Amino acid sequence: MAVLTLENGDIYTQLEDIEPFLAKLKVQLNHWPLDQARADLLSQESLEPQEKEELLKSIDFYFEQLTRDLGYQSRDLIVLHPSLSGLSVLLEKFARCHTHADDEVRYIIDGEGVFGFVFPDGSQGELTVQAGEYINVPKFTEHWFHLSDSNKVKAVRYFTNTEGWSPIYTNTVIRFPQLISK
Repeated sequence: MAVLTLENGDIYTQLEDIEPFLAKLKVQLNHWPLDQARADLLSQESLEPQEKEELLKSIDFYFEQLTRDLGYQSRDLIVLHPSLSGLSVLLEKFARCHTHADDEVRYIIDGEGVFGFVFPDGSQGELTVQAGEYINVPKFTEHWFHLSDSNKVKAVRYFTNTEGWSPIYTNTVIRFPQLISK
């Protein structure tokens, strides 16, 4: 279950309490059940390219729905874990406030990731998205991303085009206490 933590210390764990905050940004958060048929692959820390493709094929009904309803054209599986070479360099790219020219769409299938947001009133918050949750961050929404303390995630990324995913840095200072203290 997702957890929203606001910079004032308020914490929300129920979707009905989280949704009004996300609605201000038009961020969509949904629970998509995970098929445990490929639990063997989900339990591995890293995956070979053919294993990633097997895992993606086992949940492609979501991709087919996004393709049909919203025009998504491709998807991939990103696997981040503590022993991944260059992990900190990769994560630094997204730990600063930025936007994208395309929606950022992820389906977390293992582990968890943290999306930070700047709300319209200038306040900030972080949403921990866990396994079985789908998030769509609309293009030009100011946000940042980092891993939770588990330091691992397997996430399907869905694209209308891959060019729109380059970060456009905003130089907004992240005041969020949990991130600052890391």
